[in-house]
Amino acid sequence: MIVALLAGAVGGNAAGGMMKGLSLGALGNTIAGIVGGGFGAQIFGMLGVGAMAGGGGIDIGQLVSGGVGGGVLLAIVGLLKKRMIK
Repeated sequence: MIVALLAGAVGGNAAGGMMKGLSLGALGNTIAGIVGGGFGAQIFGMLGVGAMAGGGGIDIGQLVSGGVGGGVLLAIVGLLKKRMIK
């Protein structure tokens, strides 16, 4: 789970860097990324996407799902923020 949260933080900041109009600032991107990373890992886990690593290796499934979840949640929050400002 920690891997997914860290990947979410990275994914949120990467998404914020690529989508300047939806960026929430460094702290906002990180927070949205961490929350999204947790949700992404849970949802992907329930769907059975991503194999668990055996023998103490890094779980690639959690890494990917955390990063994707962080980026997606950042985009959603950024769009909501943009709509509320108008």
